[in-house]
Amino acid sequence: MIEIVATVTAVMGALASYMFVKNDNKKQFKHHETEAKAKASAIAHEAEHLLQEAKIEIKEHEVELEKKFQSRVLEVEKQKTELSLELKSLDEKKIELSNSKKALEKKEEYIETLEEEKKREIANTVSVLEKSASMTRDEAKTYLLQQVEEQSQLELAQLIRKYEKEAHKEAKAKADYIISQAVTRYSGEFAGERLINIINLPSDEHKGRIIGKEGRNIKSLEQLLGVDIIIDETPGVIIVSNFNLYRRAIATRTIQLLVEDGRIHPGRIEEVHKKVKNEFEQKILEDGENIVVELGLLPMHEELMKLLGRMKYRASYGQNALAHTLEVAKLASLMAAEMDGDPKLALRAGLLHDIGKALTQEVGGNHVDLGADICRRYGEHPTVINAIYAHHGHAEPDSVESAAVCAADTLSASRPGARREVLESFTKRVKDIEKIAKTQKGVRDAYAINAGREIRIFVDAGQVNDSQITVLSKKIAKEIENKVQYPGEIKVTVIREKREVNYAR
Repeated sequence: MIEIVATVTAVMGALASYMFVKNDNKKQFKHHETEAKAKASAIAHEAEHLLQEAKIEIKEHEVELEKKFQSRVLEVEKQKTELSLELKSLDEKKIELSNSKKALEKKEEYIETLEEEKKREIANTVSVLEKSASMTRDEAKTYLLQQVEEQSQLELAQLIRKYEKEAHKEAKAKADYIISQAVTRYSGEFAGERLINIINLPSDEHKGRIIGKEGRNIKSLEQLLGVDIIIDETPGVIIVSNFNLYRRAIATRTIQLLVEDGRIHPGRIEEVHKKVKNEFEQKILEDGENIVVELGLLPMHEELMKLLGRMKYRASYGQNALAHTLEVAKLASLMAAEMDGDPKLALRAGLLHDIGKALTQEVGGNHVDLGADICRRYGEHPTVINAIYAHHGHAEPDSVESAAVCAADTLSASRPGARREVLESFTKRVKDIEKIAKTQKGVRDAYAINAGREIRIFVDAGQVNDSQITVLSKKIAKEIENKVQYPGEIKVTVIREKREVNYAR
């Protein structure tokens, strides 16, 4: 019985639990159903709102399209009206052209009639003229043509003279303008080269050292350096004199170093002279490189730059060759720019136009041919070669740049104070004396000293013996008498010496 009651109770409990769960699920279902309906209602409301907005946008778009359509319709109507007016205008012009054509046809017919009448009148006039002048038509025609030709030639000659005069006037004005522009933008210095260098000494005691015992030091200096050393009563100075600027500069530097060092004797003189000579060779290359770099003319062959540096020690009529060269280069560049030429090429041609002068003292010959040959050897521009020939009249300028170099060279050389004629005449005489001596067989070197009143000639001891030097000195003296004009007399001294050098190690 108890088991039955327990079973029934369990069944009842299970049933109660089932009913409770069922009611609870039902409540949850209703809650979910309510939420779903609420969401559906919200979605439907949102969809309706979006639909309304879409309809509004569509309506606005339709209105906008309608406005564009109406605007386009108006535009087309306007174009149609304009085309209609143009067509109407074209029709009117067509009518006008038709009327003009008819009028022209009538005028042509009238002109043809006049031409026929003119021909008849001319024929009648020619016939009358032939009878009165006793000339045929062809004869009269020939006579008239001759008269017209003579008159035309006269008028043509007058016109040519008129235009030539105007052209010369304009060319002169243009040339004056170009030259004035060049010279006002560049100014040079007066001729400043002299034949002497003055060396200041710490004391008069150094004069005795330079002279040396029995004059051996000064004799060695003059013989080795090829200059005149003048030691007078002027306190604290000695004078180095020579026409060759390069030789004089080396001599000046050598003596200055010897004075600073204090040791002055023949061996030391040779040692210092050799050192100074090497330093000068290096310096002239550096000077040439600096000039080319400063003017912006790289690349240029090293030999040409070395010759440019050497031109610092060359003068023409008292005008320093390098200063003259730089002046010509800058003037030529300015003038070429005014004449629509190449300023850079004119600058290069002006810089190299006298490059041959750096060789004339050692090689001899014409500086024009020497300069052209060396520039051609190192691949310079043809205009540069032409400028070298043209600036002394050896060729005609073939370009604006060459012409500018010729004009600049004339300007630089002829301006007041640029050159001194007397100095150049003296320099030429001294150079001629040295040249006569150097052309003799066996002569190693020759120096004109003592203001050109003496020449010292050093011969090769292996080619000239003691008996031959007497004949050689007389021969040179005679040739100088025949070829050189000079005041007073010139002393010719031939020196022959033989040296053997060995080293104790």
